[in-house]
Amino acid sequence: MAWRCNGRSNAEMVEALRDAGLITSRRVEEAMMAVDRGDFAPNQPYRDSPQGIGYHATITAPHMHANALERLHEHLFEGAKALDVGSGSGYLTAAMAVMVGPRGKVVGIEHIPQLVEMGRRNIEKHHGHLLRSGCIELVEGDGRVGKPIDGGYNAIHVGAAAPTIPMELVRQLADGGRMVVPVGTSSEHQDFIQIDREGDQFRQRKLHGVIYVPLTSREEQLR
Repeated sequence: MAWRCNGRSNAEMVEALRDAGLITSRRVEEAMMAVDRGDFAPNQPYRDSPQGIGYHATITAPHMHANALERLHEHLFEGAKALDVGSGSGYLTAAMAVMVGPRGKVVGIEHIPQLVEMGRRNIEKHHGHLLRSGCIELVEGDGRVGKPIDGGYNAIHVGAAAPTIPMELVRQLADGGRMVVPVGTSSEHQDFIQIDREGDQFRQRKLHGVIYVPLTSREEQLR
């Protein structure tokens, strides 16, 4: 059913994802209902496909956003800390912030300054309180090295394909934390990988194939 969960409104799109079994958690459904994709995608926001947002970046297809939130929802509990690498439009950063609540913290990192500002403007449309309260922090920086935080992150989402497992990000997981990341060097050979930390041990699980833009440097992205 992936790529078929289109709608004429945000609610219709989320309902289609739910009816297709791509959303099963009530909290994920509520977060995706609360954060209107129309605030973040300039064209065809409710179509189940990636949409360009400029600077060779995209907003990920809704079914993959739903998939990422489903994989992370138990780690996006009230008061949790989360990292969104390649925050781009700001959509998933905002959805994660809704899930962690006012006592939580979501850091969105993006290396294109214009996209950082775009994400901030998009979030301000209906969720500016999340920025003003500090629940969301948008930073300009190299997502491949993340942004270390005291105690580590309970959840990390990487929105672009790394050529190999990004160990600098793995090390920023809190004990019991989870990361989801696309890994592969070409659009034909990418896997969505789940990594769970248990003490000093890291368990890796291959979930399914994906197609993402590459996780790269600002210079490479702007070529």
